[in-house]
Amino acid sequence: MSHSRWQRGLRARADSRLLRVAFENLLGNAWKFTGRRKSGHIQVGRFDGAFFVRDDGAGFDMAYSDKLFAPFQRLHDATEYPGTGIGLATVQRIVRRHGGRLWTQAAVDQGATFYFTLGESP
Repeated sequence: MSHSRWQRGLRARADSRLLRVAFENLLGNAWKFTGRRKSGHIQVGRFDGAFFVRDDGAGFDMAYSDKLFAPFQRLHDATEYPGTGIGLATVQRIVRRHGGRLWTQAAVDQGATFYFTLGESP
């Protein structure tokens, strides 16, 4: 079972439909990669001007992080974790469309945090 915690008062100046798609992809990954834990945790918030989605799931080796945001790239085998490999590429396109930046921090078996900023207007 995964537990989620949302920071109160999160607001963004962005295309709400696109931002929803970005969060759906980030949260979908967080749920997927914490699903094998007895008690996984997901946190959504904003810190120092950047939004973030953090989980304590499978994580990954940062040595391969340059592949994360390319379409159809996966760091975990499809038999281990289902998916198409386009979710993070979609998030990156949405963030860039808003003049922002997307990056991550992670460690194997310790989870991942995905951060993104948004520019002034979509």
